[in-house]
Amino acid sequence: MRQPGPDHPIEISPFGGRVRVLFEGHTLADSSHALRLEEASYPPVFYIPRSDVHMEMLAHSGRLTHCPYKGDASYFSIDGGGAHVRDAAWSYEHPYPAVAGIAGYLAFYPDKVAIETVPFG
Repeated sequence: MRQPGPDHPIEISPFGGRVRVLFEGHTLADSSHALRLEEASYPPVFYIPRSDVHMEMLAHSGRLTHCPYKGDASYFSIDGGGAHVRDAAWSYEHPYPAVAGIAGYLAFYPDKVAIETVPFG
């Protein structure tokens, strides 16, 4: 396990708006409680609470990966509405303490789904 720091910063903050995840006209997620995770030089990622995700449209794919800063990730495929897209989302079921805020949240790959954001205000 590595700790975020100046050489690899990770910042998690509430997103001040609404995040919608769409796939072929189907809403996979719609949340005004998303988190925005910024990690090192990577593009920001939105993590959405499971309660705001249509989990019936997703299925565990069986894929697992490891991040030395966040822990073990499990992946979900879109499996509903007549569509199947492998590993479209991921979740850190038991993230390391430094990023514990993303436990119970899912993130989606922007090249596999459409992610819309609307700031509050």
